[in-house]
Amino acid sequence: MRDFLVVGAGFAGSVCAERLAAHGKRVLVVDRRPHIGGNAYDRVDEHGVLIHPYGPHIFHTNAKRIIAYLSRFTDWRFYEHRVLAQVEGKLYPIPINRTTINALYGLALDEDGVAAWLEKTRTPRDPLKTSEDVVLNSVGPDLCDKFFRGYTRKQWGLDLSELSAGVAARIPTRNNDDDRYFTDTFQFMPAEGYTKMFERMLAHPGIEVRLGVDFEDVKATESFGHVIYTGPIDAYFGYRFGKLPYRSLRFEHQHLPDTAQYQPVGTVNYPNDHDYTRITEFRHLTGQQHSGTSLVREYPQAEGDPYYPVPRPANEALFKQYEALAKQEANTTFVGRLAQYRYYNMDQVVGAALAAVDDILAAKP
Repeated sequence: MRDFLVVGAGFAGSVCAERLAAHGKRVLVVDRRPHIGGNAYDRVDEHGVLIHPYGPHIFHTNAKRIIAYLSRFTDWRFYEHRVLAQVEGKLYPIPINRTTINALYGLALDEDGVAAWLEKTRTPRDPLKTSEDVVLNSVGPDLCDKFFRGYTRKQWGLDLSELSAGVAARIPTRNNDDDRYFTDTFQFMPAEGYTKMFERMLAHPGIEVRLGVDFEDVKATESFGHVIYTGPIDAYFGYRFGKLPYRSLRFEHQHLPDTAQYQPVGTVNYPNDHDYTRITEFRHLTGQQHSGTSLVREYPQAEGDPYYPVPRPANEALFKQYEALAKQEANTTFVGRLAQYRYYNMDQVVGAALAAVDDILAAKP
């Protein structure tokens, strides 16, 4: 009997497996997909370009502990992600900053002028219960409609007024010209890609990895001292209280031969045009030199693999019912975006996994 069964070979599962194996535990990792890395898996496409099949993954964090931990398994390439949004046929920086406002409205405001302009433009809301409250309170109705409302409708299948405040709160508004999408202290990409990082993480002799394997099949035929589950929590309990809502994505990949660069930045958002939400050009992210370039367009949809928990009060209440069951489940730990029904960034998943292992080892040294 192995000490641990880890369900899922993405960030949460791989971190848990590596930490447990490092403490002398025998670990089996299973994943239904034919590869490790979860949604962060990357590969070289048929044209020789390193791509992210499940959409762009840009690593950023303020946590020294997390960057130090992952640095055991990868070198890094410095990369600060920049995003433009197409509005009325022109490209503007997003998050909204001084450049965005001056270019969009034909102004020449300094930082104090932008702050004063936003103060006059915004629609005060208190309390901030929904994402609409957050955006209107920050930038007012015109910028809301130009940059946020249409994008949100495509991305989530909901109006801003139907989403919890935390979704829009992830995107700041700036008075200066800082056009970085993230402002974290550490902004890097794995130098050889995410998959190479995961391979090193799971290479410990105390870890066995089985791919293309269903959790239920393994659970029915083998015994384990403890299960770490990183999949959808509602699926684990057979959807006892009904399915938790998730948003899925369809990816349309394209390669353009003999094209040095398709767009000026890594990602361009399309809040009001087209059925897709954004186009990402991977060579911006990886720094790879190649005669052609590879892109991905993202089409949000209701059905398909679960990517994003949908942050709404009713969904949180449903999750709490499943969380109560999870707390009663003996020798089982639930961790990760799907298991905890949280809109985690990658570094937050790593942090949650490290904390989960600390708790397990404290209880079972």
